[in-house]
Amino acid sequence: QVQLVESGGGLVQAGGSLRLSCAASGRTFSDYAMGWFRQAPGKEREFVGTISRSGAYTYYADSVRGRFTISRDNAKNTMYLQMNSLKPEDTAVYYCAATSMGTRLTIREYDYWGQGTQVTVSS
Repeated sequence: QVQLVESGGGLVQAGGSLRLSCAASGRTFSDYAMGWFRQAPGKEREFVGTISRSGAYTYYADSVRGRFTISRDNAKNTMYLQMNSLKPEDTAVYYCAATSMGTRLTIREYDYWGQGTQVTVSS
């Protein structure tokens, strides 16, 4: 089992920045590719981005590419999501997830999930 705990969410004005963290425990963190997803009220959960086991490879959804950056520190068992130039449409609960399958873009390919952290962007 892998336990994931997100933190760092909050309220920010449009154009601002936030950094989310995802702390992992349980199994060897570097054995898992990681992903960020988000779910806005009344909408389905959607892919935000993913990072490979080593951190050398990342991939982002078109809606966040160029504004969001995913990184990881395997020594600290932690993944990060740096969010810049935030927009009101980025308002959502953000979830981190782990997969043993390598970098993946779909929800069903992830094995473990955190409880989520709320990000609210005011206009």
